[in-house]
Amino acid sequence: MARSNREKRGRSDSREKARSNINRHKERNFKRDLVAESFAESRPAELNDTQKRALENLLSGIGTPEPMPIVPDDFQIEALQAIETQDVLVTAPTGSGKTWIAREEIRRLLEQGKRAWYTTPLKALTNSKYMEFSAEFGAENVGILTGDRKENWSAPLIVGTTEIYRNQLFDALRQGEQVGTDFVILDEAHYLADEERGHVWEEAIILSPPRIRLLLLSATIGNAEEFAAWIGEVRGTSVKIINRAGSRPVELRAAFLAPNTQLFPLFNDAGKFNRDLERFAQQENRFERRRR
Repeated sequence: MARSNREKRGRSDSREKARSNINRHKERNFKRDLVAESFAESRPAELNDTQKRALENLLSGIGTPEPMPIVPDDFQIEALQAIETQDVLVTAPTGSGKTWIAREEIRRLLEQGKRAWYTTPLKALTNSKYMEFSAEFGAENVGILTGDRKENWSAPLIVGTTEIYRNQLFDALRQGEQVGTDFVILDEAHYLADEERGHVWEEAIILSPPRIRLLLLSATIGNAEEFAAWIGEVRGTSVKIINRAGSRPVELRAAFLAPNTQLFPLFNDAGKFNRDLERFAQQENRFERRRR
């Protein structure tokens, strides 16, 4: 009986392998049939005058600008003055210079022999800031603490994830010690509203001793007054709101890279969807129908 079952399973496996080989053969032949059509479609077509102008507008101004002296905006100066004695919440569009405020205050503290923490919600952003600050303040003055990296952890400036800073606060509380920093930057502070990770920012704010001044940076806080009032309540400090309202200083441009390697603006001059892109959707639909 056992031998009979093994023979049946063996015949079934053989039939399955045969069907699989047939299907692979059909798929190879199907792809070969598509080669000529795909090659023809992938060759860049000649752009008409309207498309050329749209592409020129899309790419205009892209590049590295000429070096110029930094002229701080009023909101940056106001934030630096406030951070001397208060917690500060800065809300400003991306690209407007929020990090410059943090860098200048870090520079001042390091010159005074004090210490600072720069927290971010993402390891990639933490690594980026670590390299940026190491180049600016000297590698010997900057350390990094994440779940993956622990380098120069006794440096006066530590860059790390918000979770690591929160953990240091818990450790200091359990051991009856003080956290070794005088100033903390909470970048992307709007993560406090995150359903899964927001409690980390809450705990970091609540557990930071009032002697440690906080600088909170975000581009997307809509209820800044309510947020600042809560910080002042749980920390017993005064919180200054710096609201740099307005549009982004660095324009966002959206584009579509077509399968034929041509670049098309996603929107036309009127801000509507670029109808030149519809033909690529039609090509994809033809391909899907042929596969079926």
